[in-house]
Amino acid sequence: MTELLFIASGLAAAGLIAGLLAGLFGIGGGAILVPVLITVFPFLGVAPELVAHMAVGTSLAIIIPTAVRSYRAHLSKGAGNQELLKRWLIWVPLGVVAASLVVGYVSGDVLRIVFAVVATVIAIKMLFNRDSWQIAPALPSNPVTNGVGFGIGVLSTFMGIGGGNLNNLFMTSFGQPIHQAVATSSGLGLLIAVPATLGYVYAGWGLENLPSYSLGYVHLLGAALVIPFSMASAPLGARIAHSISARKLELAFGIFLIVVVVRLVSDVVG
Repeated sequence: MTELLFIASGLAAAGLIAGLLAGLFGIGGGAILVPVLITVFPFLGVAPELVAHMAVGTSLAIIIPTAVRSYRAHLSKGAGNQELLKRWLIWVPLGVVAASLVVGYVSGDVLRIVFAVVATVIAIKMLFNRDSWQIAPALPSNPVTNGVGFGIGVLSTFMGIGGGNLNNLFMTSFGQPIHQAVATSSGLGLLIAVPATLGYVYAGWGLENLPSYSLGYVHLLGAALVIPFSMASAPLGARIAHSISARKLELAFGIFLIVVVVRLVSDVVG
């Protein structure tokens, strides 16, 4: 009983942190949830070969309500590029579906490595950002932007994130303020998380060694323990994001990603 209470407390704390980060950085919270779930799931009876996939699938399910709560908080501040989200309404989910068709055939270590490589690139951009690193002063035309949306959908599904990490990199590289990027990323999480969660349910459906309280690669009990706490703290993160300078927000985001990468790399190496 003591061990179960400890695990539940850990998931609740992860939910609070994930919700705070969702509001603060416009991410779905997967960057913190995936490493935490990878650590906790073995104690909940998840088979070693399923841990990484279950962590990603469950993280995506948690992102759905968290993204809604976070985006509404940013909208109340007058932030968010709704036109971009409308342009991505089809292309991002298409990328999610494409990735979902193959995710079941990818090893857990590959998922971790993809996450670590992409997060490192984004962290470098945020920590050492220079004006010369800006590709253009405005977002590109539809064909390019649509392709970026598709790519974000693919990578986010493999990484178990709401796309905020990738969208923040994209928008700031094309002259968009970090606060605007963060707000838009909050809404992007919903476009990714809904189809991606369904994809992970499908990919893991019918496996014989799934733990109890699971739908495919989504651990329902784990999600239920995290969601109330992530939803509660998301608005606070949004308020903090709009109260600090753009450069401080970039630095905080970069440092956070480096910490996450070090944690995941240690898992792979160890």
